[in-house]
Amino acid sequence: QVQLVESGGGLVQAGASLRLSCAASGRTLSSYAMGWFRQAPGKEREFVAAIRRTVSNTYYADSVKGRFTISRDNAKNTVYLQMNSLKPEDTAVYYCAADLLGFGSDKSSEYEHWGQGTQVTVSS
Repeated sequence: QVQLVESGGGLVQAGASLRLSCAASGRTLSSYAMGWFRQAPGKEREFVAAIRRTVSNTYYADSVKGRFTISRDNAKNTVYLQMNSLKPEDTAVYYCAADLLGFGSDKSSEYEHWGQGTQVTVSS
């Protein structure tokens, strides 16, 4: 069983940057594909980015491509989401998720383990 804890959220102005972290405990992350999802008030949870167990394979939602970067440090058992040029529409609770032996899916149902989420609010 792996436990995930997100951090790094906050309130920023449009155009600013934030880096979210997802720290894992219980098991090594190297066996997991990792994903970031987000959920805005009144909306369904949506895919943001994913990274396979090998760092060269990353995937992004069209809405964040070119602005967000997912990365992982297996030695630190941590996954990151660097978010640049933030927009008000990026406001949401951001969740990291782990998929054992996965391939970086954009489907939330593929992920077995979830963190509690961290709030990101972008003001205009």
